[in-house]
Amino acid sequence: MTDYYELLAVSRDASAAEIRKAYARLAKERHPDRFNDPQEQSEAQRFFMEITEAFNTLTNDKSRREYDEALSKPRATDPAGMAAEAYEAGMRAHEANAYSQAVELLRQAAYLAPKEARYRSTLGMLLARNREWIHDAVQEVEEAIQLEPNNAAHRGLLAEILLGQGLKLRARKAAEAAIALDPNERKARRVLAETAEEAGGR
Repeated sequence: MTDYYELLAVSRDASAAEIRKAYARLAKERHPDRFNDPQEQSEAQRFFMEITEAFNTLTNDKSRREYDEALSKPRATDPAGMAAEAYEAGMRAHEANAYSQAVELLRQAAYLAPKEARYRSTLGMLLARNREWIHDAVQEVEEAIQLEPNNAAHRGLLAEILLGQGLKLRARKAAEAAIALDPNERKARRVLAETAEEAGGR
């Protein structure tokens, strides 16, 4: 779990004004527009997104209380426990629309427990929202399928991601495999419906 106080270089009891001041300083120093090198600019962009999420969380009374409670809970020390904590925190971040934080936490969960298909599949779902990470998204979901080949939901998700990239034949193939496992798999049924014309023309 990212320590927002450490990220913004403020104390745990910092006032909203102190947090705003710290955020403004970091945003100015590390703004992506200040960098010409593509790699440095990309890193600055990620950092800027992280401090923005930290700022939004810590300057909202309700979200700050919830964050402080989560931060103060005992932390697991074994990889499986740490992965579970990262996954749960990632899902909370996703629900709060903190996208980059959710991705970071799901990456951590998948790294700590690479054989947990649910972590890989969920990470793939989140990565698919960013066009630059589509290849990684497909790879994560394919890993989930290898770990749980009889899970129709993983195959349905893969079909949906592929269709979103215009890969209709691959998407339909993945959807058909999902339907073979579960005729009611929602994502797969939608993909089959949207690719019906292409299938009829083969």
